[in-house]
Amino acid sequence: MAASLAASALAAGKTAAGRAAMPQDAGNPGTGRDTSVREYYELRRYELRSGPEVKLANSYFEQAFIPAANRLGVRPVGVFNVVAGERSPSLRVLIPSTSIETLVHLDARLASDPEYLKAGTAFLEAPATARAYERMESSLMIAFEGWPKLQVPSATATHGARTFELRTYESPSDRDHIRKVEMFNSGEFDVFRHSGFQSVFYGDTLIGSRLPNLTYMLAFDDLASRDKLWSAFGGSPEWKKLSSDARFAFEEIVSSITNVILSPAGYSQI
Repeated sequence: MAASLAASALAAGKTAAGRAAMPQDAGNPGTGRDTSVREYYELRRYELRSGPEVKLANSYFEQAFIPAANRLGVRPVGVFNVVAGERSPSLRVLIPSTSIETLVHLDARLASDPEYLKAGTAFLEAPATARAYERMESSLMIAFEGWPKLQVPSATATHGARTFELRTYESPSDRDHIRKVEMFNSGEFDVFRHSGFQSVFYGDTLIGSRLPNLTYMLAFDDLASRDKLWSAFGGSPEWKKLSSDARFAFEEIVSSITNVILSPAGYSQI
C-alpha cells in the first residue's frame, strides 16, 4: 500500500511540477535560495473537541511526533492553533521535506520507532470512547519554483510573539491556476516582501480537496501589524501594476479564498 501511495504521489508531483513550472528568476526575492530542490509539504488539519482531546493532541505532537520526525530528518515541523477562519479547536500541522517519498512513508517509519510508540501511546492507542481527535484531513503540496524552501520567521528562534495567516486560493480552471502561480513567480513575492510580510511557504496542491488550488503562509508580529501590512500591500504601486497586467487580469483567476489565522503552539518549530 505504501509503495502504491508513493507511486501515485510521485506521478501527481510530476504533473503539478510541470503545471506550476514558471521562470525561476522572475519572482525570486534575491535571497540566494537554491532553486534546484523544491520542498514538499504535508499539511494536516486535526479537528478536536474542547477538553481532553486538545491536551492529548498537544502532548503527542510535542513529546512524540516532532522528536521522532526530527530523528528522520524531517524539520522544522510547525504546529498551530486555529484562532479564526474555521472550526475551533483544531490544529494545523505543517510537515516539510525535500523528498516526497519521505512524507509518503513517514507514518510507516514512525510505526517502527519504539521511542515514538512509547511517547505517543496515549494518543495512538486512545479508545473510541475517549478518542484522540474527531477527524484528520491532509493535503500534499510542492513548493513554488520562485520560493522553493520554507522560511522560518526570525522570532521563532526566541519563541517570540508571532501570528500566522494561512491562505488558500482556488481557481476555476487549471489555466487560471497556472496564471495565478505565474503571478506569484512574476513579482507577487516581491510585493509581500516590500510590504513587510514574512513569507513562510508557498505550495501548489498535488493531492487534496477542491483542486486546483494553492496555499501559502505569512507571518507577522500580531493582528494589528497584519492589518497595516495588508493595507501597505493593497496600496503598493507594484501590486497595482502587477494585478492590472493583461496576462493576469483577463478574467477572475481566483474563484475562492480561504483565510485562516493561526497561533503557534509553544513547542512549534515554525
